[in-house]
Formats: sequence, C-alpha cells, structure tokens
Amino acid sequence: MRLLRRKTKKHGLDTSRDLPVHIAVIMDGNGRWAARRGLPRNAGHREGANTLKRVVKECNAIGIKYLTAFAFSTENWNRPRQEVNALMQLLLEFLQNAEKELAGTNIRITVIGDTDKLSEEIRNEIDRVVANTAANTGLNLVIALNYGSRCEIAAAAARIARDVREGRIEPEDVDEELFSNYLYTSGIPDPDLVIRPSGEYRLSNFLLWQSSYSEFWYSDILWPDFSKEHLYQAISDYQNRNRRFGGL
Repeated sequence: MRLLRRKTKKHGLDTSRDLPVHIAVIMDGNGRWAARRGLPRNAGHREGANTLKRVVKECNAIGIKYLTAFAFSTENWNRPRQEVNALMQLLLEFLQNAEKELAGTNIRITVIGDTDKLSEEIRNEIDRVVANTAANTGLNLVIALNYGSRCEIAAAAARIARDVREGRIEPEDVDEELFSNYLYTSGIPDPDLVIRPSGEYRLSNFLLWQSSYSEFWYSDILWPDFSKEHLYQAISDYQNRNRRFGGL
C-alpha cells in the first residue's frame, strides 16, 4: 500500500477524486513493438497480454469498476493465418489461466462480441471462466473478442426489428435506452475514458455507440510498454477535464 501511495502522489493521481467508473483500452502496437526488437509479431502479442494482466490488477487495486479490453476485432481475421492462429492460441491460454492469475483478486470476467465464430475450445473456456467468476465483486474485466461495433449495432437493429415484427415491442418504444439494452454491453455503463496508445488517433470500430461522451487519451506508447504510470497519467488527465455532456 505504501508503494501505491508513493506512485499515485508522484504521478498526480488522487484516488480521493472521482475515478472513471469504466475504462476502455485499445491494445495497439504489439506488432511494432516486436519489430523494433527484431522479434516475431507473436512475441509482441504475448507481451501485450502480459501488459493487460498488469493493467487489470492495477485498475482493480485503485478501485476502477469496469475495464474493457479490445482483444480481437472482426477485422483481425484479415491478418495472415499464422498470426490469427497465434492470437487464438494466446486468447485460449489467457482464458485458461485467468482464474489463477486474475480471479484470485476478486475480478469478474465477461466477454462481448460474436463468440459463435470462435472455436469450440475457446467458447468452452469463455463459458467456464465467466461462470466461475460471476460472483466476484471487484473489477469487471470485459474482454472484446471478435468484436466490431458496426456489427454490434447492426445486430441490435435486427433484433429490435424481429421483436417489433413479433409484437414484443412497438416501434414507438425504441429509444436510446432500449437500443442500448440490445447491444453486447447491455448492463455495462458506457466508458468514461478510452485509452488508445501507439500513436493512432481513431476508434477502429470499437464501442462507437457507447463512447459518444467518453473522454479520450492518446499517446505514442506502444501497448507492451504501457505501464501503471501511464495508466495513472491517463486517469489524472481525465480527472482534470470538465465533462459537460452537451451542457454548460
């Protein structure tokens, strides 16, 4: 605890002030991190997974309630087959070890995305880890797997259309709140803070609906190099912003 107090003071993080309830991260730059070191891209993805574990534990320690990690997008299937297979194996290992490495700290794990397109082995691990951590009361780690926000919105619209056709709802019932309940993130608060490292300045089809009033934090840091000091800096910057939500 003494180390946490020293670090938060050094980096300007005051946990007595409002913390973001929900942080979302786009874990970008793994391949470039590896290339700069003469390593295969898979080594960068593995180091990025280790960074996620550290960030998860730190968010839990300082009292963040939700952390959504963009782990695999619907567009990532377009990468070389060897890299996709390596990413799937890394995801499987992450899920297999999640309880031992993360759930022991009272972290709850959920998954959003079109998981039907994932392998049966991965789907089984998702079901297992989600069920086994469901009663945990610490940080909610939300892993976005085979996730794409446009697909999510289109699927929600299709489900609403079916429910209207079948008489479960009326067209005039459709508003922002109802629409949100048809998204993968139903029941999860919208992100207060979206972190995008690696020098890119775009959302890349991530939480488009949910991030309409999020604060954004960009940096040139490649994800494997993202440290808890960078996390503190992002949160501290968030705390110093004036969120007006369209008002004064």
